Amino acid sequence: MKTLLILSLLIFSIPTVAKQYLPKNKQTVLGLYVTAKEAFAKRHIIPNKVKILDVRTQGEYIFVGHASMAINIPLEFLNRGIDLKKMNPIMSLNYNFVDEVKKRFNKTDVIMIICRSGVRSAISVNKLAQAGFKNVYNITDGFEGDKSNVMDDFSNGKRIVNGWKNSNLPWTYQLDPELVY
Repeated sequence: MKTLLILSLLIFSIPTVAKQYLPKNKQTVLGLYVTAKEAFAKRHIIPNKVKILDVRTQGEYIFVGHASMAINIPLEFLNRGIDLKKMNPIMSLNYNFVDEVKKRFNKTDVIMIICRSGVRSAISVNKLAQAGFKNVYNITDGFEGDKSNVMDDFSNGKRIVNGWKNSNLPWTYQLDPELVY
């Protein structure tokens, strides 16, 4: 038990992603950041204390795959249609997001939030911080990772840099009714 306590104190004191290197849209009011690899390591060492929350849409969670232990509570829902100015899908906010999180987590839980690339997870962290949660981390590279910016290469613009999936961390397409929204 003493060893577990020392390990948990050590793992949470290791410096993680430095704020000054994060884009503004991935920064949070709590200032708690981890990479996908760090989140998995922390979850692996103390699985009963570290929770993974996936805030992507149900479609992303189901069809792109998800961390095998991640609980899905979408921050937004996918609507029909495309915003032709931004060339993005039209999304609507899950107005029950915070209430749904409160049903599954305690305000003292260590929650690591993942989305596709770290932006929606940052928004989610801020919403939960406003609701009184204190130990909420943004997984800054998300599930799919960041886009490659190697010009004149077939991989340019594709999400092949870092992220849960690209780091070969455990993920699945299998659905557990206890974890799916």
